[in-house]
Amino acid sequence: MKRIGITTTVPLELLMAAGYQPVDLNNVFISDPSPEKLVNIAERDGFPLNCCTWIKGLYGVCKSYGIDTVLCVTTGDCSNTIMLMEVWKLKGLHVLPFAFPPQPDTGQMQTALEKLADTLGTTLAAAEKLRLELGPVRAAVHRLDKLTWHEGKVSGYENHFWQVTSSDFNQDKQKYLTDVNELYQSCRKRKPYPSDWLRIAYIGVPPVFARDLYGYLENNEATVVFNEIQRQFTMPYPIGSLAEQYTRYTYPYSIYDRLKDIKTEIGLRCPDGRVDGVIHYVQAFCHRGIGDIIFRESLGLPMLTLEGNQDFYLTAHNQTRIEAFLDMIRRGRRNRPINIKTRLHSRKPMR
Repeated sequence: MKRIGITTTVPLELLMAAGYQPVDLNNVFISDPSPEKLVNIAERDGFPLNCCTWIKGLYGVCKSYGIDTVLCVTTGDCSNTIMLMEVWKLKGLHVLPFAFPPQPDTGQMQTALEKLADTLGTTLAAAEKLRLELGPVRAAVHRLDKLTWHEGKVSGYENHFWQVTSSDFNQDKQKYLTDVNELYQSCRKRKPYPSDWLRIAYIGVPPVFARDLYGYLENNEATVVFNEIQRQFTMPYPIGSLAEQYTRYTYPYSIYDRLKDIKTEIGLRCPDGRVDGVIHYVQAFCHRGIGDIIFRESLGLPMLTLEGNQDFYLTAHNQTRIEAFLDMIRRGRRNRPINIKTRLHSRKPMR
């Protein structure tokens, strides 16, 4: 199958039906042994220093890994992708645009999918068959996710990694399924995390310093039981069609659609009524960082906002902020119980 780069999660069933192997450029970038070198490639070619690290990384991946065809999301992701697409055209890459509808509407999504199918030379019927084939693969990741929050036997990083890589199934869906199932069976035999450890919800795009972040939290007796956007990549809701599947996928749409999903999932993952805290990650120079205002006013939970740029590890400053945040939560828990239903629906933020 010919490789096609993708700039974010897209209707990969259509790509596969057209004979392409989707390659999530983000995953290749962040898993590269030297992601900073990929960023340097973009900067040497003229990308400004104050441009999003992910955008520069995607450019570096295509140049380093020989990917010459890319599907770019022009609506529903990053506005910088539009200009990145123009630069790729200049460099001779074959670029295909895809726009999510402005709001989650099944009819509009159906139209967008039909247009993409025509562009790729395939049909929605062929893509629907692939959606059914991918059902067991995604279900395996959902089981792993439940083992994270329900039994406390899967680490926050493992949860993050296997959900975030469901955007392209590590370019081999059968091996991906085997690996997830093997991990699931292994994790079932583990002892759960201690009951007094803090339970953290992570919201926002995947971080550039993922391994460092999750490991540092565990070193401080806290574990992530909810990864918001990563979970969305797994297409977690029961659905009846491809159009419905990508309509219920919250990331491309209003922050209020995301907020509804976040509140539901946080409530589900803290069944004992205990609320611990939320970490909101924002990428430097990204418009989505402004949404931090809405989350703070709407969630009403202890929340720490972390910003990442070109540091692929936690800086000493961020480590100190995380420690202070966790200490604040522990003091609050000792002083008074927190009822999750009350806090989730309070408009007054808890600082």
